[in-house]
Amino acid sequence: MKNQSVSVFDGSDEEFAETLTGLGLKRNVAKALTYLKNMDEVTSRQIEIGSDMRQPEVSVAVRELKGLEWVLVREEKKPGKGRPFKLYRLDKNMDSIINQLENQKRVESNQMLDNIQRLKQINFKRR
Repeated sequence: MKNQSVSVFDGSDEEFAETLTGLGLKRNVAKALTYLKNMDEVTSRQIEIGSDMRQPEVSVAVRELKGLEWVLVREEKKPGKGRPFKLYRLDKNMDSIINQLENQKRVESNQMLDNIQRLKQINFKRR
């Protein structure tokens, strides 16, 4: 058996992931994103161990991150036989991801305020 070292979450990582969850990201997506922000390039196994998720949770989370175009995936062939393994890294820096989340929440907030104003107008007309 070989011994490998894998970085794991600390308190600030947990807080970062919880804050992302509070912004509407799914918990596992937030955890995977938090793990990736601290690493250059990792395997799904490293994400799994480091963020304390199961393999299927990692797969679903990474698929969502790819859909948001926040993660790049590349395959690397193992020496000898066997399937190639996938390596993941952020495609955008965290500042641009945070800005994207901020803009998304700003649009959602404005839509809600517009709906409230519309309700007020409709209610006023009925009086």
